[in-house]
Amino acid sequence: MEELTISVNISDRPYRLTIPREEEEIVRKAGELVNKALREYAGRYAHKDKQDLLSMAALEFSANALRLRKQVESDRGQMIEKMKNIHVILSETLEGS
Repeated sequence: MEELTISVNISDRPYRLTIPREEEEIVRKAGELVNKALREYAGRYAHKDKQDLLSMAALEFSANALRLRKQVESDRGQMIEKMKNIHVILSETLEGS
């Protein structure tokens, strides 16, 4: 796995990161999303400093990640049930042949 060192600016601060080359686009896009969220929060809410905005962005992204995890687990459970049903139908069909 080839690694790459990049710089990502978040809230006007550069962060040097060493990441797998194939993750560069994702990491850069993530930095853009964080900065976008910070600008949106700055425009909507009163804040003392950037730490407040970063905290709100972290909370939003964490809540979204948990929602997605819950949805994936639900989808996985439904898929397993459907696969079991297909297995039963196929077994019954093959036994009847």
